[in-house]
Amino acid sequence: MAEPHVVVIGAGMGGLAAALRLAARGLRVTLLERGGHPGGKMRQVTIGTARIDSGPTVVTMRPVLEELFATAGTSLDAHLRLRPAEILARHAWSASEQLDLYADIERSVDAIGRFSGAAQARLFRDFCARAGDMYRTLEQAFIHLAAPTPLSLVLDSGLIPVARLKPYSTLWQDLGRFFTDPRLRQLFGRYATYVGSSPFQAPPTLGIVAHVELAGVWMVDGGIQRLPETVAALARGLGVDIRYHAGVEQILVQHGRAAGVQLTSGEQLAADAVVCNSDVAALAGGLLGDASRRAVRRQPPAARSLSAITWSLHARTDGFPLVRHNVFFCRDYGAEFDDLFHHGRLPREPTVYVCAQDRDDRAVAPAGQPERLLCLVNAPPRGDLQPFASGDIEPCEEQTFDLLARCGLRVDRSQDNTVITTPTEFERLFPATGGALYGRTSHGWRGPFSRPVARSRLPRLYLAGGSVHPGPGVPMAAISGRLAAEAVLADLT
Repeated sequence: MAEPHVVVIGAGMGGLAAALRLAARGLRVTLLERGGHPGGKMRQVTIGTARIDSGPTVVTMRPVLEELFATAGTSLDAHLRLRPAEILARHAWSASEQLDLYADIERSVDAIGRFSGAAQARLFRDFCARAGDMYRTLEQAFIHLAAPTPLSLVLDSGLIPVARLKPYSTLWQDLGRFFTDPRLRQLFGRYATYVGSSPFQAPPTLGIVAHVELAGVWMVDGGIQRLPETVAALARGLGVDIRYHAGVEQILVQHGRAAGVQLTSGEQLAADAVVCNSDVAALAGGLLGDASRRAVRRQPPAARSLSAITWSLHARTDGFPLVRHNVFFCRDYGAEFDDLFHHGRLPREPTVYVCAQDRDDRAVAPAGQPERLLCLVNAPPRGDLQPFASGDIEPCEEQTFDLLARCGLRVDRSQDNTVITTPTEFERLFPATGGALYGRTSHGWRGPFSRPVARSRLPRLYLAGGSVHPGPGVPMAAISGRLAAEAVLADLT
């Protein structure tokens, strides 16, 4: 009897992880990617000879990747060099207000003590301890569980640990219990943006990011794009047929279940199961055919997560001592998120993330040479509803680089050394999302439970990627691929 055939749509991290795992179990797998390379949102922009990571820039939760590589009969270290960051990020509010957070909690305690006083340093330690407790409550009962619900979380973890999560509060309110210094509250409130949400509406559980980062933030030698390229190579080695420039026109449905795909070329591929790593908004919007649009619940535009404007640069800098990861904070955090979520407009003054990809913890710039930079500000996900024009972008760009200058960083920009990506371009890259980069928001206590899970409403159609459970980010997408593969194997073998 022939082994089951599974078609995987999309070579993002979730699709790659699912394909590799299924092939390792002996299934025949075809992986279809409409672009020319693997990685999904892990994309690079080329300026001259410089290749600039312009999506995710770090790896956390390293054991997730180690387990994935072990599934292929190898190890992460055998293929990639990951270097730990000692400085998690350098933060600035002005030229005279800078704070480094470290992978070593004691160094962070000392830095916060010098920045904001001994009382805040003690409360930071308490905050990290609570983040660890929350992570342990959620790790098996939510993150790694195929289809968690509020009830299953209580049954698995117990009522008291779940009550300690304070699900009816918000991250911003919870941070007020620890940090009287508004700068620290702003810094840790930024964790909500890691899942495209607002700290004023997201639950306190996003504080687990503090624990995740203390467990290690890793930089990939050669750029983060090396990670999906390596996983794709391992999948090929296990027999996965990877086809690039292979767009899917529709998911074929027969006898009430997914039965294959039709490519934009007209070719049809029969399959025993289909794993979709596209954003679920594309499914719900009918971009993969009318027959599969009801496989997931359609979300209103108001539920979309944040988008972004990014500037990929190969430019000389001066002034501020950049390390690999840097955050420059605006003066009014509440106004920033009010602009983004309530008015659907670019912030009048945004917070800016800068990834200096030729730097490490020593803050040493390339001698006399331009350096690779990714500058990012949050943006509303309206790339399909109200496309961004130069009249929107230019004031935001001016505010962005004025803020950097106020903090001491000067960037020598020109049209020749800069590529700008707006929500309009992100919508073209990831159709039906409006440019949202993280699926739906995680607002409210139900927010984390509102993402679709691996089994869709259409039998034999499975979901993976950052728009489904357990959420966005490289390790979470890899976990979603594992959950999808496990569901396929349970149903087919």
